[in-house]
Amino acid sequence: MRLRQVVLVAEDLAGAVAELTQELGAGAPFQDPGVKVFGLENAVLPIGDTFLEVVSPVVENAPAARYRARHGGDGGDGGYMLMLQSDDLARDRARVEAQGVRLAWEGALDDIAGIHLHPKDTGGPLLSLDQPRPPASWHWAGPGWSERSRSDVSRTITAAEVASPEPERLARRWGELLDQPVTAEGEGFAIALEPGRLRFVPGPAERLMGFDVEAADRARAGERLDLCGVTLRRV
Repeated sequence: MRLRQVVLVAEDLAGAVAELTQELGAGAPFQDPGVKVFGLENAVLPIGDTFLEVVSPVVENAPAARYRARHGGDGGDGGYMLMLQSDDLARDRARVEAQGVRLAWEGALDDIAGIHLHPKDTGGPLLSLDQPRPPASWHWAGPGWSERSRSDVSRTITAAEVASPEPERLARRWGELLDQPVTAEGEGFAIALEPGRLRFVPGPAERLMGFDVEAADRARAGERLDLCGVTLRRV
């Protein structure tokens, strides 16, 4: 398992993408017409070989619109989904289904297959498990993403932070789902991926609260910025 993509939801897609692109130095975004099936428009920003996606609801009953209505943040903007890369999706699917987890969505293309786990069964943000073929590819970022990707400001997404009133319970639930050990870390708990890291920290609601990027300029490491309803931390 590795952390491959972080997904944010925003009312103003163009404004959010402009702000994030400037701060992260990300490559040109890809807009996927396929997300219309979810009632969304989107933009996927390549950061090294990891990705930051922003989605914006275009219909009132879209799941992301209901999510925005449930959460505060900057008018409902904030973290929405985490996408982890699997090296054996059939095995991972069998494991999570054996634990009683329903699938909110599943799809398969020639070069990638993925499943979205129902958040009522997992807790926390929406969780997607995806197996690209070949492993270095990533269909959801669009054609030519490796040529558009930049790493002169931000090299890669290294971690995501999830808040919960019961961070240990949520961390251990995700540890079971992902078949990964859980360790104590500061005031919360963590799951190490290969590469990447998920942190679970105390908070008033279960939601994706932030993400870390590796800074190319080490003088900027340690900076924290509030963007699009989440906290960006440079490491």
